Amino acid sequence: MGTQAAQDLESTVVRAVAALAEATEGERDWSRRAGGLEWDCWYTLVHVVGDLYAYAGQVASGRMDDYVPVDIQADDDATPSTMLHAVRAGGTLLATMVATRPDSDRAYHPYGISDPDGFAGMGMVEVMAHMHDLAAGLDLAYEPDSRICARVPARMFPDAPAGFAPWPTLLWCTGRTELPGHPRRVGKWRWQGLPDA
Repeated sequence: MGTQAAQDLESTVVRAVAALAEATEGERDWSRRAGGLEWDCWYTLVHVVGDLYAYAGQVASGRMDDYVPVDIQADDDATPSTMLHAVRAGGTLLATMVATRPDSDRAYHPYGISDPDGFAGMGMVEVMAHMHDLAAGLDLAYEPDSRICARVPARMFPDAPAGFAPWPTLLWCTGRTELPGHPRRVGKWRWQGLPDA
């Protein structure tokens, strides 16, 4: 499945960058709070970049006991427009690692050891969920591709409730909304990095 997961990740990142490009024009305030997060929009964008690069490093290294000891930070003169290149690069690096590593490879994540597809899923969760946060903070319209979005909870959240549209389901899985009969998951959600773990 590595190829499908890699393609889904690339498409997810391209769609996110296209949506965010609108917020690099004019007078958007990136210091505004990102949706329901305590972070501002700028910090949230840098966080997404850091996750994509970190997950690519995990898949490439196969480190099993901790993260690869590298931290991604934005340059002092970085702008939202230039950071979109970093989002795209991070997505491409992770997708390339996922597409080229054997399905049997494993690497560390604090939520549990994962395979390459799991790291692609993590990248998509981070991009989609934080795009929801950024869209709220920057007054943008955003919704992920529904077919890709449906595959993410199916792979990463085996406890996802059935019978709901993919986007609200993913938002529920990541603690961002409630669903009928399912209260919001506040501070207690986790994905599963390995299938059938």
